[in-house]
Amino acid sequence: MSENASATANLGPHNLGAARDIVAQVLEEAKRQGASAAEARLSLSQGLSVDVRLGEVETVEFHRDRGLGVTVYFGQRKGQASTSDDSPESLRDAVAAACAIARHTEEDRFAGLAAPEQLATDNPDLDLYHPWALTTEQAIEEALRCESVARDDPRIVNSEGASVSTGTSVQVLGNSAGFLQGQVGTFHSRGCAVVAGDDNGMQRDHWFDGGRRADRLASPEQVGEAARRRTLARLGAEVPATGQLPVLLSPEIAASLLGHFVSAISGGLLYRRASFLGGRLGERLFPAGIDIAERPRLAGGNGSAAFDADGLPTRNQAFVEDGVLRRYALGLYAARRLDMSPTGNGGGVRNLTISDTGEDQAALMRRMGTGVLITEVMGQGVNLVTGDYSRGAAGFWIENGVIQKPLQEFTIAGNLGEMFAGILGSGTDVDRRGNIASGSLLLAPMKVAGV
Repeated sequence: MSENASATANLGPHNLGAARDIVAQVLEEAKRQGASAAEARLSLSQGLSVDVRLGEVETVEFHRDRGLGVTVYFGQRKGQASTSDDSPESLRDAVAAACAIARHTEEDRFAGLAAPEQLATDNPDLDLYHPWALTTEQAIEEALRCESVARDDPRIVNSEGASVSTGTSVQVLGNSAGFLQGQVGTFHSRGCAVVAGDDNGMQRDHWFDGGRRADRLASPEQVGEAARRRTLARLGAEVPATGQLPVLLSPEIAASLLGHFVSAISGGLLYRRASFLGGRLGERLFPAGIDIAERPRLAGGNGSAAFDADGLPTRNQAFVEDGVLRRYALGLYAARRLDMSPTGNGGGVRNLTISDTGEDQAALMRRMGTGVLITEVMGQGVNLVTGDYSRGAAGFWIENGVIQKPLQEFTIAGNLGEMFAGILGSGTDVDRRGNIASGSLLLAPMKVAGV
């Protein structure tokens, strides 16, 4: 290997022991400084990323980061501090800062660590660590190949660049109730974005792939080809007429819709009374047959973890069963505020999926007949207090179940509750690149506002 070989080569499972020792030292220091309870989290990360544009290298970045956060309790008064320096003096100073804060805060009867019997006792190997021995030269060569393929058409007039990245992270969590666990994971990606132009104007699109294992990513050529194809398909886009039309969300947009559902059932919004789904357990929110569940211990999953941010064990569980909302996603603090049991979702949900109705995207388009396929949404027009939804969009006009022309500069609007209840089909074309895996979602007619 070259001098700059694999930026992740020096970080891995062998770092867990030393990381646990540091967390244990912090917990002992908190006890020494008078805290009645304490929690500490140490994060280490290391990686390499390369960006090229128009055939030239733009950036080569090696990163090596570390951060430690400590939370101390004096009874039910809480203080927090953090540091990026794990020298003994800095650790003592961080604990002292947290203690000083705790001594001056108001008591919070919901604050505190989980009971020992609630904490995770197992930490199975979830197959998250797959280092990529990628040199700087290899990363540059891959990124250049990716962009070259993406630009291989005279209608591609510019590039926003191609990127290749690889990284490793080590996370260790410990508390004074006896919990001390960690995990090591890798994540790698390839991506590209280009611009196409014709007499009607310019269009931009992109593609990427990411995951725990580099050998399972789409090749540089495949990523570049997808970026080029998606961008060219948008040339000649028109603004649709305003109307009520069925809407088909592509998998990546469908995942964002499910992300809004996850936010609405998460404890932080619920105990603040800021979610339109508060108090609706047991209600039918989705059509019969729809299940939405998480698999946090999925081997190799992008969101997999054996324990949550509170040290509680994660578990397979359904939030929606046969269309009915069965549980919220609760961390420890939110659960106490709501007088409910925690669900192992401190830090969020992990590897969320929605059941499919057995149709791929082409079949869903045929079932839709005439409507709009959404491939991009823009803006922040989602109100989780009311469920109101309004976002700028781009996509394609579907007629007789077939793509007819690209569309741009329109808005789709509705209410999340109505959108969830109006799911007519859930596709088998599942996008698994993120923490939420979904296929295309066919929705009942929504307001499409164009010209």
